[in-house]
Amino acid sequence: MNKTTITEALAELKTLDKRISSKRESIKGFLTRREGLKDPLEKDGGSMEFIKRERQALGDLNARRINIRTAIQRVNHTIPIEICGVTKTLAEWLTWRKEVAPDEQRFLSQVRQAVLVERTNVTRQGGSVVEAGKDGKLTDLVVNVDEAQLAKEHEQIEEILGTLDGVLSLKNATVTIEF
Repeated sequence: MNKTTITEALAELKTLDKRISSKRESIKGFLTRREGLKDPLEKDGGSMEFIKRERQALGDLNARRINIRTAIQRVNHTIPIEICGVTKTLAEWLTWRKEVAPDEQRFLSQVRQAVLVERTNVTRQGGSVVEAGKDGKLTDLVVNVDEAQLAKEHEQIEEILGTLDGVLSLKNATVTIEF
């Protein structure tokens, strides 16, 4: 069993990727040869044996890569992190950052932009913005969202993302995994 920090494990994954790529390229150079040419790896058992050994090594490297990734995932599901009053596991925060936050930021920006465009159009046409239920002209605009709340939500996402990066770096450097 190996014990290491997540940061060290992630670095090892990069090294494994390079080694795997290198081995694959190495194998490609010995896939075929003309019958009349001498096997350049004859002294080491021949090209077929070389390819067999390298493919076994690839299998071992890939197994190690899977073990490391699985160990990281396993620990990420157990570490609770609180950011801006919201507690999620490290895995949940990673998913939120990758899959939820970008869409939510885009949506909030689109909503704010749509309201701004409508406000500008109504103002140009001589209308004004009024509260729902208040007496106004038929051409006046009613905004059905709390714009201050939208801005606050957008700001909170930015704050969470900024905080999350620092927390993830700290956790990756201090949390150990076993594989």
